[in-house]
Amino acid sequence: MKRIKLVVAYDGTNYCGWQIQPNEITVEKVLNDKLTKLLGKEIKIIGASRTDSGVHALGNVAVFDTESTIPGDKFSYALNTLLPEDITIQESCEVELDFHPRHCETRKMYEYKILNRKFPLPTKRLDTYFFSHSLDIDKMMETAKYLVGEHDFKSFCSAKTQTETTVRTIYSVDVTRSDDVVSIKVAGNGFLYNMVRIIAGTLIQVGTGYYEPIKVKTMLESNDRTLAGPTAPPEGLTLVEIQFL
Repeated sequence: MKRIKLVVAYDGTNYCGWQIQPNEITVEKVLNDKLTKLLGKEIKIIGASRTDSGVHALGNVAVFDTESTIPGDKFSYALNTLLPEDITIQESCEVELDFHPRHCETRKMYEYKILNRKFPLPTKRLDTYFFSHSLDIDKMMETAKYLVGEHDFKSFCSAKTQTETTVRTIYSVDVTRSDDVVSIKVAGNGFLYNMVRIIAGTLIQVGTGYYEPIKVKTMLESNDRTLAGPTAPPEGLTLVEIQFL
């Protein structure tokens, strides 16, 4: 028996998220089905991050166990011949049998992209959130400093969050603009349900002048979801990478 690690990229537009759901098409289901077809035995992968419906990834990670003689680095080639064009394995390799992607210390990077212009662009409709009102990037950058560090992010997660603690550590929050695209990159040791989308929604509100940057400090201290900004739409969010520390 050996354990294979996959680095998975996907356009989440047509999927109801990563995790298996009854009567829905998810990324995990497609990978299970294609690996089962490839290996002739039922395969169930274990994913590192359960992205939401409509959210994308450049580097999600999953593992599965197999007795196949296919070399670890060749699974990417074999599996990609079976996968739809909106899911692609970027890398595959053999890892230790006790490697579990959800039980390791990690650094995760997400990016939220906003198309900030007068009218939408059809070619960017799948991976950016269109927002026509002007945004003050300097104020958004000023706000970011309040989010960095270890905090209780209860105000920045969905009521559906099921976890022992809502304390997380954010290593960096970077807000930049390139032409019409505003990028919010958030790196941390882990994220709560909808956390990055709520951070993005809050920063957008700051960018419009609805909130002053210092207001975010109050949001964090309150542990009250109703005080933070709205949950930004899923299409702008991408899981960029997961680093195992």
